[in-house]
Amino acid sequence: MKILIPSTPATGHLNPLLAIARILIGDGHEVAFLTGSAFRERIESSGAAFFALPPSADFDPGDISSVVPGLKNATPGLGWIRAAFEHVFVDAIPAQHHGLQQSLRSFPADVIVGNDMFLGALPMLLQLRRQRKPIVLCGTSVLHWPREDGAPNFLGLPPATTAEQRAKYGVIAREFEVAVDRPVIDRANHLLTILGASRIATPLFETIVKFADASLQLSIPSFEFPREMPSSVHFVGTPPIIPGQVPLPPWADELDGSRKVVLVTQGTVANHNFGLLVAPTLAALANEPDVLVVATAGGRPIEAIPGRIPSNARVASFLPFEWLLPRVNVLLTNGGYGTVNEAMSFGIPLVTAGLTEDKADVNARVAWSGVGIDLATNEPTPEALRKAVRTVLDRPSYGLRAAELAREFARIDTRSEILRIINQVVAGKERKPRARAVADSRTRQIASQ
Repeated sequence: MKILIPSTPATGHLNPLLAIARILIGDGHEVAFLTGSAFRERIESSGAAFFALPPSADFDPGDISSVVPGLKNATPGLGWIRAAFEHVFVDAIPAQHHGLQQSLRSFPADVIVGNDMFLGALPMLLQLRRQRKPIVLCGTSVLHWPREDGAPNFLGLPPATTAEQRAKYGVIAREFEVAVDRPVIDRANHLLTILGASRIATPLFETIVKFADASLQLSIPSFEFPREMPSSVHFVGTPPIIPGQVPLPPWADELDGSRKVVLVTQGTVANHNFGLLVAPTLAALANEPDVLVVATAGGRPIEAIPGRIPSNARVASFLPFEWLLPRVNVLLTNGGYGTVNEAMSFGIPLVTAGLTEDKADVNARVAWSGVGIDLATNEPTPEALRKAVRTVLDRPSYGLRAAELAREFARIDTRSEILRIINQVVAGKERKPRARAVADSRTRQIASQ
């Protein structure tokens, strides 16, 4: 089977798709990618073919904010969200769509398997099913679907537990619709009309989930807020980390269990300023004799980390997570969805601090699920970081909850589920017009309150 994988040119979106491609290639399928030219070498070395996005959609994955320079230092909020939606995602629709059509002419795929924020697939999704290729989308962010308490996505709001909170969320939702959803929908419809595609009436990313033949949510039900959702949504766990991408660091033998290991990362997108999380964490834990702090710069040079590197800290530009994560006791992160899910799959509790991109929503789930502490800020103080890390290290409940979620990940055969769902979609057996609820012991408890 020929499988085309289109992806937003961002490392956090591409990495899980590369892991999925590895599964598909191992099963004997022919795979091609459509994404940013910066990823050509990684993709071709994986055994997949490569198609570059048209230049206007082929931005630098190391500096996504270059698409909208004002985002880098803008205050998180409704204006930030609207600008990111419009300029990073919506404005890329025509170029991504044309790239998708060109790729399909050269590589007549049997199915498209992309990430759910690649909006170039939207014009195809809006066609009648018999008129287009089957499309499977992978949830590389939190589930973009309406919430039962009426709260909008992207604001990091936990599930409402009282009538008063629901009423408050109603007000917030109306403000979000006016400030974000409606102008973004209008901008998308303008471009869709130019492309000769149907118009949309529902929020952008919810529309993607609504029309996909299947959605592979790269997480577990216990990490998602309770709600009714299409039966086309499947929680498939997190794909295995591709091994051997980075060599062991020279200080690898120091992670021998004699000290607690705290890993801190700002990921590969919101890492233009290490003074937000990495540097304050190093300062916060510098005097903790039982802690070894490991910091990764997400591909940037370690010299970009400001301030002194304490004696109990080890830093690297990249680290092999398949080796590192089994040795980590706490992950401190700004909240990248893939990193958080990888950590939970290894039973690692978390401390989170981040509000940009989808991070407020990811981090709200960290606190709600009981797997860690969300500091709910973009600029945590060293004092707050130290207190949170010590709490997670010293209070058993976080580690026990993390171990519980790791067992839930382990019960999912991610490889088999991905292959099964894709095969069913291609055979035309997957899409069913009904809804189901995410429900485990945690979601049932919250929903009943």
